[in-house]
Amino acid sequence: MTEAAIFVVFPICLAIAALSDLLTMTIPNRVSAILLASFILVAPLAGLTLTQIGLHLLAGLLVFGVCFMLFAANVMGGGDAKLLTASSVWFGMSASLVSYLLYVSVFGGLLTLVLLSMRARSNTILASGLPVPGHLLTHKKVPYGIAIGIAAFVAYPASPLMQAALATFH
Repeated sequence: MTEAAIFVVFPICLAIAALSDLLTMTIPNRVSAILLASFILVAPLAGLTLTQIGLHLLAGLLVFGVCFMLFAANVMGGGDAKLLTASSVWFGMSASLVSYLLYVSVFGGLLTLVLLSMRARSNTILASGLPVPGHLLTHKKVPYGIAIGIAAFVAYPASPLMQAALATFH
């Protein structure tokens, strides 16, 4: 049961967040809340010690600190900051967290370049009838939840929880 939660909860939450951000430019607060609450429930069942759980929570706190500064500087949206914080807890203080954050920045940069290119051609895209959500072409914001979601799918297999779950099958 614990392995099923590790395999399912994190990916589904990140997929929902990315899809919601793509379609509505918002990330529901409940997605971040579910991520954090489910980690707290799953971590001890997965065999993490209190010290390890504390380090995972510390990782989230450190990411939150940086995200809060970016939010205060109006560089990052609140939903993105909450999602990145809650998802970072699943990686803990590990090399996989560094990889995850690096992937978020790379995919976020690529997403920004794609959106800037699309916005420069918005009239052509709208005239073509392509099913592109209009807010992607008109808003100045970047739905960073998409980049966070993609990065999570790339980095999650190397996370300590996923590695522990995979080890139960050997």
